[in-house]
Amino acid sequence: MAMRNNTLRRLLDAGQPTIGTHVMTPSPNVVEMIGHTGLFDYVEFTAEYASFDLHDLDNFCRAAELYGLGTLIKIDQDGQRFMAQRAVGCGFQGVLFVDTRAVADAQACVRAVRPETPGSDGLHGVGARRITYGGAAGSAEYIQALKDVVVALMIEKGPAVEHLDEIMAVPGVDMVNFGPSDYSMSIGRAAPYSQVRQDPRILAVERKMIESALQHGVAPRAEIEHPDEARAYLDLGVRHFCLGTDLFILKNWWQQSGEALRKMVGA
Repeated sequence: MAMRNNTLRRLLDAGQPTIGTHVMTPSPNVVEMIGHTGLFDYVEFTAEYASFDLHDLDNFCRAAELYGLGTLIKIDQDGQRFMAQRAVGCGFQGVLFVDTRAVADAQACVRAVRPETPGSDGLHGVGARRITYGGAAGSAEYIQALKDVVVALMIEKGPAVEHLDEIMAVPGVDMVNFGPSDYSMSIGRAAPYSQVRQDPRILAVERKMIESALQHGVAPRAEIEHPDEARAYLDLGVRHFCLGTDLFILKNWWQQSGEALRKMVGA
């Protein structure tokens, strides 16, 4: 059995734009609903914020593969090597690492998913996990699959911005995403998300990250809640977007529709 193609890697290497969406619910049914639309290149499981077990990760990837959807997982910093390697073993095509602060952090993220083989400098060995069930463990295809895992970094801490160009220059970093709330908190300007997103000082830092990424051949990604928000990023050269989050989409619908119905029937 051949290893499955990495949708995210293929699109990035081809210089194509990508559109994803976030989910905090590990249900494969949600993944299938996204796949049915035929409109998204990948689905990101924001595991950093979710409750899940390793069986959920297997089933998440199985559902995505039915529709040719790429998969990305966002993981906590603590235990990131363990979680990254288990996620890759389940079939995730990319890993979004949080809380990068220095060059050494970025290097550790790359090494966590790359194969431990001459010329690679990685730390990922052979595991009898889902992606190797067909007998690919230790094969040239398996090694290439680990080399193809997309490494994405959250740029969301003050020290990371101070060392922006050095981090972007780390070999193996494929994509970066700005985290305005974490960044604001890390520099002593914590505020509600709606305020942070309108703070010109924070927006200037995000723009700086985008410019640095493009200069170093790293793909900057923007997280947006509505398609109209993409216009400003497109003007900056951003071509990669992650649109909406399942639980927030539901909450907003319940809020708006519930208020409308309450007004109709009486308080």
